[in-house]
Amino acid sequence: MASVVSGRVDIGDASLYYEATGAGRPIVLLHGFSLDRRLWDDQAAALSHTHTVVRYDLRGFGRSTMGSESYTHAHDLKAVLAHLGLDRAAVLGLSLGGGAAINFAIAYPAAVLALIVADPSLGGFAWSQAFTGAQAAVRAAARDAGVQAARDIWLSLPMFRSSMSNPVVAKRLSTMVGDYSGWHWLNADRGRRFSPPAIERLGEVSAPTLVAVGEYDIHDFQQIASTLEAGVPDAWKVVIPGVGHVANLEAPDRFNEIVMAFLAETERKTRR
Repeated sequence: MASVVSGRVDIGDASLYYEATGAGRPIVLLHGFSLDRRLWDDQAAALSHTHTVVRYDLRGFGRSTMGSESYTHAHDLKAVLAHLGLDRAAVLGLSLGGGAAINFAIAYPAAVLALIVADPSLGGFAWSQAFTGAQAAVRAAARDAGVQAARDIWLSLPMFRSSMSNPVVAKRLSTMVGDYSGWHWLNADRGRRFSPPAIERLGEVSAPTLVAVGEYDIHDFQQIASTLEAGVPDAWKVVIPGVGHVANLEAPDRFNEIVMAFLAETERKTRR
């Protein structure tokens, strides 16, 4: 992989750690909840041959601090791009990062060259009782038994079943989750709600959009993928076979092929 430039973007009293590598059209990678920028090691290595790859730790994850002020991930991403002197970029997000990418594409449509979301969350989506109950159990464990107990329950959830059955992937996930402080399980998040929620504004997404979902991911995320396919004007959905919620770790070569083909096609269209 090309040399890596790292730094920090200060937003109020929060400090976001980022890494940038490669050259070419920029793409920003947004990780999922409890994870950090290391989620994208395989993608950064592949994409840096043709793109400037930027990845950063979202607030409260990895090397980024939380800060005491209210925030939105969309505003944070805009600040990261401004710090790097980038007016526009492709945005790739997984799970929580996917939901943040969708909000960014709605809030700042001119800044998005292409939108790629993998097993994303979606603001305003009606989560199943099973999903919300599991999240509540993790928070209760953090409060009553400690963060390590919460980490153990978190990684045992059905959405990670496929990933955790692969020893190599399980080790990488366990390392990242093991480094997560658990702040969001123990504290009220200061994130400002995106209003109206993204699910009511999908028609505002103007960027060409790729929606990827793992074949074995849970029903909630399958529903979100279908909702995006139906609601985003220029969306294409692909189901990645044999993987679950974290497809980029479980099948990195296939995931990279899909992403790079989509980027090449969108870039070819813009050159016409």
